[in-house]
Amino acid sequence: MTYIKEFQDGQRIIGHYLCKEKSMFKTKAGKNYLSLVLQDKTGTVPAKVWEINVQIGDFAKGDFIKVDAQVTTFQGDIQLNVQRLRRSMEGEYDPQDYLPCTEKDIPAMYQEVTRWIDGMKDPFLKKLLSRFYLEDQELADKIHQHPAAKSVHHNFVGGYLEHVTSVTRMAEYLAGQYSPVRRDLVIAAALLHDIGKLWEINPLPAGDYSTAGQLLGHIMIGYEKICREISRIPDFPEKLALELEHIILAHHGELEFGSPKVPMTMEAMIIHLADNTDAKLKMIEEILKNDSGDGEWTEYNRYLSRTFYKGGKEEEET
Repeated sequence: MTYIKEFQDGQRIIGHYLCKEKSMFKTKAGKNYLSLVLQDKTGTVPAKVWEINVQIGDFAKGDFIKVDAQVTTFQGDIQLNVQRLRRSMEGEYDPQDYLPCTEKDIPAMYQEVTRWIDGMKDPFLKKLLSRFYLEDQELADKIHQHPAAKSVHHNFVGGYLEHVTSVTRMAEYLAGQYSPVRRDLVIAAALLHDIGKLWEINPLPAGDYSTAGQLLGHIMIGYEKICREISRIPDFPEKLALELEHIILAHHGELEFGSPKVPMTMEAMIIHLADNTDAKLKMIEEILKNDSGDGEWTEYNRYLSRTFYKGGKEEEET
């Protein structure tokens, strides 16, 4: 197959791709057309179906589809002009070709998580972490594969595990630099801060928000899951539970960023800073890696409200 990252202006593409988005619009003349986003493991590309006729088969968002299309350029970006399209048949594609995946070693990251849990001195936090990461095989399998977000950062197979291990490493370091900080509480909170995303976001290739995700969001889902498991552990200290629950509710840092509470303990501030740092640096890493434009600066990024200098990247590649 020809991967999206390899597309060149003027090229004819015949191949199978995942339909990530599908919308119907009207031209200024009132004619219907389809606007799609297609995906493989190298990225996404917008596609347009200007002529909806018998050569455009029935399909839905989330389907694998075979397209016959021309690569064009619009406002400097590659897109597809689709002439023919049908739903792909079983055996015509390998799903692994269409799901972006972490470049890190998934089993090694999971082993790192188990070492943190094994090293816990607090028996209550150790038991709580074990319930989420070790005792439920179905949930452990999900942890290996799940993304950490719908878009923006870590939105790929293994993204959740990559994000959580990165946040925990940073939080563990920060916990050792300041006093008074309870290391076990920091480690537990780092490993649990985004646990709600396992229910907020549907598994890939869909990767969209679940109904619970839309209605509650991962902070509230995670808070409720943690409270439920705490209630099942005999004699779990009430104060410890409150401190952990506060960190989960406060890890986005500010009310305007979705946190019901702002960080009010050292441990909560550490988790917020580690989480925010990893998310933003991963975003910048992806921006620099995927930028294909000329010049020393990336295009403007609306999430971070700035452009980024590519000079260091170019020097390293030469």
